[in-house]
Amino acid sequence: MTDIIHLLPDHVANQIAAGEVVQRPASVVKELLENAIDAHATHIKLLVKDAGKILIQVIDNGFGMSPTDARLAFERHATSKINCAEDLFNLHTKGFRGEALASIAAIAHVELKTKTDNQELGTQITIEGSKVMSQEVISNPTGTSIAVKNLFYNIPARRNFLKSNSIETLHIIDEFQRAALAHPDIAFSFYHNDSNVYQLAAGNFRQRIVNVFGKKTNEKLVPITEETELVSITGFIAKPEFAKKKRGEQFFFANNRFIKSNYLNHAITSAFEGLLGSGYHPTYFLYLNVPPNQIDINIHPTKTEVKFENEQSIYAIIKSTIKHSLGQYQVAPILDFEQNNSFDLPYDYRNKMVGIPKIEIDANFNPFNDNFKQNPPLKNWETLYDTTPIFDGNNANAQPNENLFDDQANSLNQVSLQIRNTYILGSIKSGLVMINQNLAHQRILYEDFLTKITLEESTSQALIFPLSINLNQQEIQLIKSLISDFESIGFRFEFKSNDDLLIIGIPLTVKESQIQPLLENLLDDLQNQTESSNFSQVDGIAKSMAKNLAIKNGTSLSAKEQESILNNLFSCKEPNISPQGKATFITLSIDDIEKKFKSF
Repeated sequence: MTDIIHLLPDHVANQIAAGEVVQRPASVVKELLENAIDAHATHIKLLVKDAGKILIQVIDNGFGMSPTDARLAFERHATSKINCAEDLFNLHTKGFRGEALASIAAIAHVELKTKTDNQELGTQITIEGSKVMSQEVISNPTGTSIAVKNLFYNIPARRNFLKSNSIETLHIIDEFQRAALAHPDIAFSFYHNDSNVYQLAAGNFRQRIVNVFGKKTNEKLVPITEETELVSITGFIAKPEFAKKKRGEQFFFANNRFIKSNYLNHAITSAFEGLLGSGYHPTYFLYLNVPPNQIDINIHPTKTEVKFENEQSIYAIIKSTIKHSLGQYQVAPILDFEQNNSFDLPYDYRNKMVGIPKIEIDANFNPFNDNFKQNPPLKNWETLYDTTPIFDGNNANAQPNENLFDDQANSLNQVSLQIRNTYILGSIKSGLVMINQNLAHQRILYEDFLTKITLEESTSQALIFPLSINLNQQEIQLIKSLISDFESIGFRFEFKSNDDLLIIGIPLTVKESQIQPLLENLLDDLQNQTESSNFSQVDGIAKSMAKNLAIKNGTSLSAKEQESILNNLFSCKEPNISPQGKATFITLSIDDIEKKFKSF
């Protein structure tokens, strides 16, 4: 048998390693920003074109590199951060594996320009697919500029798996925000397609949070501080009344490094117990400082997952610290044990005398009288089966599928019954149909929105007083990238500044009071979109709008509203499933019903 094991060529090994380090353009942004931070830069500029697919460039005024270091930096496992395995448990820098630049250079065109402070001239290196194309002396300011062009040019399959530009841009903004929040003492700027997204001056933690997420964030913040032998905690939490249904603004930093920890997130959620509504999540920006030898950041290539030596103790400290701050700043409800035990009555009732209740007795009542053994007749029983034709504003002209309903009862005269304010029970030819009112309404609205977006001219209702909404840059950029899609469903915007926009028009089917939560949920749904790059953003908008505007389970519906949902659902092109693919109704045939009775 011949030998079959062989060593991979370096460029192939680098491409494989790139699969762990470089998952998308945002991965490159993360690595380059961390290198600039490690170089002790005081100002870092990020330039991006076409969501990083064409260009990602980071320019810093840090230490720079010598010609030898510049060339060696692109070799695998080349690093200046560690010398032995023990150094992994005493880390004070971001990048230390020595894989990032080698992996990036294996799948892109890279141009590096760098110079140290004690050099007169700098170095320029050009690399394509791990191959050094040129190295020359140039005139360059102190610091480093590294440009990554045509990402995944030699791995088209990986490039095809990238999402749409709007989604990839959101991931890049995520990484930029994390780096900027972790280092408020560094000035950052960010340009996308030559448009200024962020211009952040150096400052303190609070200033950086406000500059990233908008000036209105300032009033929401409650400071957090605690100093123990295990961990020191600083940062901010948002007041409970500003909680959101999305988890976006939740940031943990350990030793100036952004981390993810479901365990520590649970500590914060527990501290807010009883203060948040169902489905709402707290906003927080917490900075943890622990001794480097008590934290392991080398358990994942992205270095966002870490392990603390005293995790349970840190959990308890975080929970108690947040509870203390909530009470100290009078955010949590306070029990006043000095208060009088009497109830606080409305003013109109405070001086009123309590009247003696009257007891009325039917003197003629006799349970042994045959006239009382029969149940009294129910008055106006016909109103329980009101068969008045229904009008529905969303789909007024819809005609139900006539083959579905019983020939003996026209669909507009169909009797329905609501069960637990969640299900609508109706009669059809084959037996009974039970409809989930929320999922059914989602399907109705979804098809209606798609029709309006794709087939009809958009109709918008102008607001007499434009509505001002404060959004972060992530959300502003998403709206700008999808502005035509938003306008196609009836939204009209005016952009005032980097974090403010005016809504001057809204869809006809939306109330003004619904706009703020609707837009927040819509943007959150689009940011978390996990579809492929050829996925229709229009479809995503229609699904999100339908989900957020549909009647909720637990809502009591009149007979007309029940009939409207029943009729409009079976007028849809795909009435069987909701926009998310869940069943909208189930049926019970006459045979099934008869079998149930025969089984007794």
